[in-house]
Amino acid sequence: MDPSEVEFLAEKETVKIIPNFSLDKIFLIGGDLGPFNPGLPVDVPVWLALNLKQRQKCRVIPPDWMEVEKLEEMRDLERKEDTFTPVPSPYYMELTKLLLNHASDNIPKADKIRTLVKDIWDTRIAKLRLSADSFISQQEAHAKLDNLTLMEINTVRAFLLDSLNCMYKLRSNLQPSSSKGLIDY
Repeated sequence: MDPSEVEFLAEKETVKIIPNFSLDKIFLIGGDLGPFNPGLPVDVPVWLALNLKQRQKCRVIPPDWMEVEKLEEMRDLERKEDTFTPVPSPYYMELTKLLLNHASDNIPKADKIRTLVKDIWDTRIAKLRLSADSFISQQEAHAKLDNLTLMEINTVRAFLLDSLNCMYKLRSNLQPSSSKGLIDY
């Protein structure tokens, strides 16, 4: 899975918008949306919120976790803990990127939020690299990865798979083969 596929999955998450138009409930394969009334908040998928925002048909309300104070607490906790802490959304990085790129005028302190989420991401990726390094150097056969997001796993997947394949080849070459010492005439 590449980053664009993970971002596609993130666009299915819901976000609140305040529409500036009227429309009855719409029926889609993924579920019913609406009704849309001016000034009344409604939950919609991110893909629709961004589409309506680009057409100036709504104002996007950021998720509850996308506040400076909450992100500062999350960053501090992530730095303090040795293990991965739970994140507020399985797509926190992708949602932040999407919402700040397309609706930053609706998000208070957008630059500070961008910096905090980047700090959290950097801390988590550094932990992930250290964990992977430790995993490989100790020649482990399996690992438990709690509280990681798809994008974080996707970031180290290629490195980890290549390393594990090399370890497997080295181990299989070091094991004595059962046919050693037998001569086939």
